[in-house]
Amino acid sequence: MSMSMRARTALIASLTFAAALGGAGAASGQAFPARPVTMVIAFGAGGPGDTIGRILAEHMRGTLGQPVVIENLPGASGTIGVGRVARAVPDGYTFTLGNWATHVLNGPMFSLSYDLAADFTPVALVSNDPLTIVARKSFPANDLKEFIAWLKANPDGATQGTTGAGGISTVGGLFFRKETGTQFRFVPYRNGLAAAMQDLVAGQIDFMIDTAANSLPQIRAATIKAYAVTAKTKLAAAPEIPTVDEAGLPGLHAQNWQAIFLPKGAPREVVAKLNAATTAALADPNVQRRLADIGQQIYPREQQTPQALAVLQKAEIEKWWPIIKAAGIKAE
Repeated sequence: MSMSMRARTALIASLTFAAALGGAGAASGQAFPARPVTMVIAFGAGGPGDTIGRILAEHMRGTLGQPVVIENLPGASGTIGVGRVARAVPDGYTFTLGNWATHVLNGPMFSLSYDLAADFTPVALVSNDPLTIVARKSFPANDLKEFIAWLKANPDGATQGTTGAGGISTVGGLFFRKETGTQFRFVPYRNGLAAAMQDLVAGQIDFMIDTAANSLPQIRAATIKAYAVTAKTKLAAAPEIPTVDEAGLPGLHAQNWQAIFLPKGAPREVVAKLNAATTAALADPNVQRRLADIGQQIYPREQQTPQALAVLQKAEIEKWWPIIKAAGIKAE
């Protein structure tokens, strides 16, 4: 009898231990995500990247079953926010919605503490939009040719709002100068293009070379003038704006793209889950409509893969880095 009691006690003890081990395994191997995830936006609230990120995050929450928290970390043309993600634990709980500037242009212009090609795991291509050349409503020029003529007649007489050293707007401005032989002054905005747009509408600066996502709402409201888009084809959301080729400045083509990146070393299953949540959002008609409203062109489904993003980023680095280096463009 006593032997039976001892055997029963030993059996219960072993079962309890096994259950504890099983529970610990389940806890440590909890399916991702087991808590809220953070999407770092390396620009200020209200800007184009922030708007796109919030549209995505709202839908991704339903797919992932956890909140997607937006963390705005503006400054230094996106290098502060992107640096935060580069240093994060690669467990999927911190990722960034990067773009053409943060993951291509900033490379040769800044002394970065991270490697754009090696320190991130591509997740998904999201969308792209051309840049827009826009001016305050009271600016005397009515089209791009008149605008260029005015700039030539008034060297250093105009001000362009930018995100500071480096970044899309600065690179756009420098290449515009080079292609047109004009000279004007940069006015940097640490908190991003949304703040610059406010001053453009108020007439405090003269013009911007801006993302379509940021400028379209004001173009539609007729609070600013639109001269051209930096694309070969017209923007579907605003077909009334001529391309640079049509407006008299052929070949000034540039597109800003948006994409999701994790820190390097992220597990394959985490990449797959975040990619699935992103592609599900991009397939939703409501998300598509909201992105189209701000000039975003969503990539086809077959291009929304980690592999396609890696190929695009590599091609963009190979295209733009030599141009930037040859032009001597450096963040100051």
